[in-house]
Amino acid sequence: MENAENKPVNDPEKNQEPANNTPAAWLTEHITEFCRNSPDNNLKNTGNDRIFDGPLVGFSNGADPMYEFLHRDIGSPTMTPLEIFRKSFPDSDARAEDLTVISWVLPHIPVTIADNARRRFLPSDRWILAKHQGYAFGKILSLFVVDLLRDTGHPAVAPQNTPFWKIGRSKKYGFASVWSERHAAYVSGLGTFGLCDGLITPKGKAMLCGSVIARIAVPPTPREYTDHHAWCLYYANGSCGKCIGRCPAKAISKKGHNKMLCFLHSVVLSKIYVLLRFGINDYGCGLCQAGVPCDRRNPVKLK
Repeated sequence: MENAENKPVNDPEKNQEPANNTPAAWLTEHITEFCRNSPDNNLKNTGNDRIFDGPLVGFSNGADPMYEFLHRDIGSPTMTPLEIFRKSFPDSDARAEDLTVISWVLPHIPVTIADNARRRFLPSDRWILAKHQGYAFGKILSLFVVDLLRDTGHPAVAPQNTPFWKIGRSKKYGFASVWSERHAAYVSGLGTFGLCDGLITPKGKAMLCGSVIARIAVPPTPREYTDHHAWCLYYANGSCGKCIGRCPAKAISKKGHNKMLCFLHSVVLSKIYVLLRFGINDYGCGLCQAGVPCDRRNPVKLK
């Protein structure tokens, strides 16, 4: 693999880091502006509606002990930020503490969430389009962030765009990937997990998240929680559990989330439905992400 870390970098004036700005503010501004102005943030439906509202952006250090814990706890195939960076840049002398994980959350617009909240078995048309077009936009956004960083002298990689990203099986948790965007967002102060395993963020869990690992110094975003379930009403005070009834596959219970039952419904069954309905090779469900108290907000910390 070409060692892009040592390649000459372009330094277009428009992307230069402002001297009077912090790296966190500079990155957040560019990501927010890209989401606001990109023609690809579009459902491509008759109304040309946006896919996502304004993003949340958080940061974590590559040496954060939580990444090593996740690596040990989940096991293979999960990799740490340093492992992914060194596999992408084999000649790099980067240390874990030299790296920053830039993580973002892209919340679905309210009408998409409301549409899916009305469904009981299969996802709404708007939700399917939002997932299909949203993942394409997420990849475009990650490429933009990688280029932005490289153009200013900071080697960067988007884990899900690497040729070695894959989904495997953890002995402890079943399905697991080389890099989890939700876990990166959790470490980066953007949310905690709910009963259904969805990430509950300040803008809810009806969202898509992504990340880039870069050799740049950015102060970590403070985590306003110490428990990985802190923002879920069920775990906080036992007052919820609505996602249990929302799941058409009965994959959610008071014991948590059954990944295999979820897979059979959201990937196998719904994939046939999406193919017949839209002629696209995709899948989706998201019923547990809509029509629940945490679909658009953190219900534990009301503002």
